[in-house]
Amino acid sequence: MVLRMVIAHVFASIPVVSRDAAASWYERLFGRQPDLVPNDAEAAWRLTESAWVYVIADEARAGSALHTLLVDDLDAFVAGVVERGISADPVVTMGNGVRTAWVADPDGNRIQVGQPPDR
Repeated sequence: MVLRMVIAHVFASIPVVSRDAAASWYERLFGRQPDLVPNDAEAAWRLTESAWVYVIADEARAGSALHTLLVDDLDAFVAGVVERGISADPVVTMGNGVRTAWVADPDGNRIQVGQPPDR
C-alpha cells in the first residue's frame, strides 16, 4: 500500500555561524528584512504562501545547506542581487532548458537559483 500525504508547507533551514551576520546577507539576497525573527538564533523569510527559508545559528553545521529556488525571471533576480552586493556565478543553461545561477553565503551555503523554460 502506498501512503499518500499532502505536504502543505516547506520550512527550509540554512545553518550559519552567526544569525545576525547571515541575516544581513540574506536581507540583501531577498531584498528585504526577515518576515519572522522568533529568537536569538533564527530569522525567516516567507518566499511564497507555503514556502519559507530560515537561517539558524548552528556553527557545527554551518555551510552545509544546498537549496534550489525557482524564479520567474532569473536575469532580473541575478541583476538584483548583484546590485545589492552579492556575487552570482554566470547563468548556465542545462540540457533540459532550465537556466541556473549559483550564489553562496559567507558561511559557504550554496543556493542555486533557476528558471524553467517557457512551456
